[in-house]
Amino acid sequence: MPGHGTLYTDSPAFTTPVANAHRAALRSIARVVEDTAPPQPAEEARAGILELMGSRGILVVTGAGVSTDSGIPDYRGPQGSLHRHRPMTYQEFQHDAGARHRYWARSYVGWRHMDQAAPNMAHRILAAWQRRGLLTGLVTQNVDGLHAQANREAGIVSPLIPLHGDLDTVMCLACGNREDRRHLDSRLEEANPGYAEEAIHAAENVNPDGDVSLDDSWVQRFHMVACLVCGSTRLKPDVVYFGESVPPERKAAVDELIDASTGLLVVGSSMAVMSGFRIALHMRRAGRPIGVINGGPSRADAKADWRWRTRIAPALQDLDAALA
Repeated sequence: MPGHGTLYTDSPAFTTPVANAHRAALRSIARVVEDTAPPQPAEEARAGILELMGSRGILVVTGAGVSTDSGIPDYRGPQGSLHRHRPMTYQEFQHDAGARHRYWARSYVGWRHMDQAAPNMAHRILAAWQRRGLLTGLVTQNVDGLHAQANREAGIVSPLIPLHGDLDTVMCLACGNREDRRHLDSRLEEANPGYAEEAIHAAENVNPDGDVSLDDSWVQRFHMVACLVCGSTRLKPDVVYFGESVPPERKAAVDELIDASTGLLVVGSSMAVMSGFRIALHMRRAGRPIGVINGGPSRADAKADWRWRTRIAPALQDLDAALA
């Protein structure tokens, strides 16, 4: 089945560069993050990260581990979605109409769960740190929009960069038109009356990308709507897929934060993909301290001065109390 391992290559769209990019994306998805440096004893790691935070001017990078307490699974943890679900690559989404249709059928059902998710204590503590001026900014690899929601609730407009985009916006690959996801959802509901309510009982495994697992019989019943401007059905959530590059302007904004920061704190991320890992590499080359708080191994561990292997929300609560 396209979208689950191999591109159909009988289409002219599946040129050698497209197929090569797809294979590279699959390697990135399959990357196993193993221990490269042992975590320190909890008190030692905590003390080091407290010292790091005391210098202010810290850049925080977050990953899926921050949102698990909001009911959104991570990718590579013990219960992570990659154990049961392989995300679609950009090449599949762009060039395989069947895979794209399958994504939207599943996303139409799964997005309701994502839209109902609320920021948890970890999001709120990080927003409070931004409000207090402890951070130069926050870069998140998550596409759930929960950091932005926590910042709005806290009444702050501090630098927040969604490195991989946000599920709240949909774009047309044909003409570039952008549409609010809730508006698209209303159009999909009109085209598929009762579908979501029925399909949710057959759905399995809400995934970090906002879709669910559905049997093909449900996919075939789903009706996709078209772009409001050009009529194309090549609509895509405005997120960076595996096999797709982070937009240059977003990279530039991240680089500005790196240059303005005295250190880096990685929270809830395995840093498995290069778009996030490059931030740790830049910080290490600049000789700036790095701390990692994560439930499992992180690719940034070998670059880090402090490695605290623990649950995210309790660790941030502990640090917040000490910094008060």
